[in-house]
Amino acid sequence: MSFTIIKVPATARRGEIIEVRATIAHPMETGFRPGDDGRVLPRDIIQHFSCHYNNELIFSAELFSALAANPLIAFHTIATETGTLRFQWVGDKGFRHSESVALQVT
Repeated sequence: MSFTIIKVPATARRGEIIEVRATIAHPMETGFRPGDDGRVLPRDIIQHFSCHYNNELIFSAELFSALAANPLIAFHTIATETGTLRFQWVGDKGFRHSESVALQVT
């Protein structure tokens, strides 16, 4: 199970630009580093991140081996209506994790 930290304001005014920050705990092995036995450790990275706001894709990113462990992704969006932000991370070895947070728009 992965550990995430998601920072989104609980409330926003309609039309307000809000910052969204999402971090996930993940070891992120590049696939280039040798292990203790000298053999290259297999790659284990998060390959894709996406965020949907009321089922509409508002942000996505393709991630690559140069990304650090426990990646932080930050972006801005416009608060249009009360709803849910759904975050999804997809990676190697069948890794898949989702989280959702509510946003109240006044």
